[in-house]
Amino acid sequence: MKINMYREIKQYLGITFGALMLAISYSWFLVPYKIAPGGVGGIAEIMYHLFHIPIGITMIFFNVPLFFLGYLMLGKTFGIRSIYGMFSSSILTDLVSFQTLHKLGIIKNLGRFSFIDNGHKIYAILSPSDIYLSAIAGSVILGLGLGIIFKFRGSTGGTDIPVAIIKQKLGISIGTGYWFVETLIILSVGVFFHDIKLILWGYINLFISSKVTDFASEGLPYVKGVYIITDFPNDVRNEIYKTLERGVTFIKSEGGYTGTQRDMIFVILNRRQVSILRDIMLDLDPKAFMIVTDVYDVLGYGFTTRSIDFTAPN
Repeated sequence: MKINMYREIKQYLGITFGALMLAISYSWFLVPYKIAPGGVGGIAEIMYHLFHIPIGITMIFFNVPLFFLGYLMLGKTFGIRSIYGMFSSSILTDLVSFQTLHKLGIIKNLGRFSFIDNGHKIYAILSPSDIYLSAIAGSVILGLGLGIIFKFRGSTGGTDIPVAIIKQKLGISIGTGYWFVETLIILSVGVFFHDIKLILWGYINLFISSKVTDFASEGLPYVKGVYIITDFPNDVRNEIYKTLERGVTFIKSEGGYTGTQRDMIFVILNRRQVSILRDIMLDLDPKAFMIVTDVYDVLGYGFTTRSIDFTAPN
């Protein structure tokens, strides 16, 4: 029970920290310059610039219907954390805005964060002359925030829920899922504000944030999977056992052209061991066919899993 309680607290603290990073990226970097982060955030941006409705309120309004979908498709655990992630990120987005921080007395001099952009007064951490840096920094922070939230099995709602469903059902990465569900909103923001540059910035934001999201939630491909087709499978297997201390799997294969049947070797290695394996193959069978591929998660002896299962019990 103590272990479960510790894990629960850790997960909610992680979601809170990720929500804070997401809020900072919206309020300080992206929204002031109409750089659409996509999803519900992009819709909230339109409402903010048109009617001055706080971003967090709009995010909550549009997120509520999507939670029913997440609850039905991904289960109770995901739904509870999604509600917490949505409320925390929405509230924090409004809370960390420079206007709110000034009203709370946390920021004494609001003038240092006030700028004129295209005739409109905005509040941002960087000036309009640094809009490129603001877009890149905001995208990176947004991706980190989303990735951390996903890592702790939470969500900020909005398009995060369909993205999580796509990952759960189809097995594609979180970042790739965003490309499918965010495009329409990015195009809508650009068309709505009659500025094609906003579409370009939106896609740059999406590209950077999706890559950083994958990195933060799943990590770099820290191991490699290697397929080997050789005339000396037993010798290669024995050398891998001896030198690399890794197990191998024989996969029955057949040449498409020759029809020759043989054992194909499959082995999981640490990245640093790939060069050693190459040397082994050069010594044993220089004509061998070897494929090296990225592996993002391994569950088993000698490896620690880093997969994200939104529906797994605590």
